[in-house]
Amino acid sequence: MKPWKVIDRAPAPGGGELVLHQRGEEFAIRVNGRELMSSRQHGSEEKMAEVACTGLGGKRAQVLVGGLGLGYTVRATLERLGPSSQVVVAELVPAVVAWNQGVLAPLAGRPLEDARVRVETRDVGDILRTAEGHYDAVLLDVDNGPEAITQEGNRWLYGERGLATVRRALKPRGVVVVWSASADPAFVQRMKRAGFDTEVLETPARGKAGGPLHTLFIGRARPSGA
Repeated sequence: MKPWKVIDRAPAPGGGELVLHQRGEEFAIRVNGRELMSSRQHGSEEKMAEVACTGLGGKRAQVLVGGLGLGYTVRATLERLGPSSQVVVAELVPAVVAWNQGVLAPLAGRPLEDARVRVETRDVGDILRTAEGHYDAVLLDVDNGPEAITQEGNRWLYGERGLATVRRALKPRGVVVVWSASADPAFVQRMKRAGFDTEVLETPARGKAGGPLHTLFIGRARPSGA
């Protein structure tokens, strides 16, 4: 088996280091030695887009993707939207954007080159706070999940204040899908208290039966007063 080699490094938000590794045609991003994402496993990211974008194909949809990763979520989102839609991608780390514009671009078919995509190199929370009633769908994959947080600065987003901010940024009956490495019943209750009709979906990490499962928390915004 070929050894992993380091392609690039970048400071991680809140301290530590993000490292881009390659082994043959396989890529992985690790933070402080812990794997965050890999080109071997992206089925759950694609499932996020499928769930979030159901019914949006014929609309001029506005979609926010929090966390660029290896580009698979953005590509799957674009495939489910019409030509007049817009996808805003919030990615806090400039190096991750550069990697997706360079060596990682072919993995997901160069989604950042699509005219419907706008990349914002800033915290997704900053975008959510100034976007009242704007988005049809919000997809959040900014960490390992509500419980397995690797960056302390992400904790607020999974709390009640963060979820209330997401709720305000959505259109009536808009949907949020939150990616997680594992289940978290307490997070489900926080979503419900924040005004979401909530569903939990366990989905294969590789997009097919067998192997590890990831968790998607799906919330549909309840009408005000409901």
